[in-house]
Amino acid sequence: MELAHYSDYAVRLVNTEEPARNKDSLTSVDAVRALFGASVQMARRVTDGDVTRFRNVRGRLRTVFEAADGGDHVLAVDLLNSLLMEFPVSPQVSGHETIGEHGGPNWHIHLADHPSNASAGYAAIACFGLAFHLTEHGPDRLGLCQAPPCRNAYLDTSTNRSRRYCSDRCATRANVAAYRARKRLEAEESAHSGRSAEEAQESHALSER
Repeated sequence: MELAHYSDYAVRLVNTEEPARNKDSLTSVDAVRALFGASVQMARRVTDGDVTRFRNVRGRLRTVFEAADGGDHVLAVDLLNSLLMEFPVSPQVSGHETIGEHGGPNWHIHLADHPSNASAGYAAIACFGLAFHLTEHGPDRLGLCQAPPCRNAYLDTSTNRSRRYCSDRCATRANVAAYRARKRLEAEESAHSGRSAEEAQESHALSER
């Protein structure tokens, strides 16, 4: 598994909450387990206590995205480093059963489960993945969706650093809203121009009397 993949853990966790919409899907053990995806072994360790712990980590991860999105990259790195110190990773060399180009296992770095609890293990993986993405691509690649009221987190992997939205749906919604706003402005300007022309004509007519 590529190390960059682990950054998705951070995005998935942060996006379980939509503060502007007052929505929170991280309310049960099953919801927490769903975050692990295919990592069934890790998910089995989730307990009721992990729900609160996951929410705490989620809030701290969001502050990393908020700082990066706001241009305060030093703060974003400091916040992420604090999480990395609290939730250290346990890297291991893994080959699974995949056959590499030389006929043997396809050796790669794998992040092992944290032994203490499910939330610590998930946090360690999520924070390391986010750190890998940040150092590989830059802190400006961590963003929050610009289509109000959505503020979902995303990782910008575009070639020209142009991503501004968390999904195609939000991008389309923002473009439609911008188009409608331009049309309203054009209509208002046209109406104002029409009124100005009428007022000018009336003024001219009065001056000729």
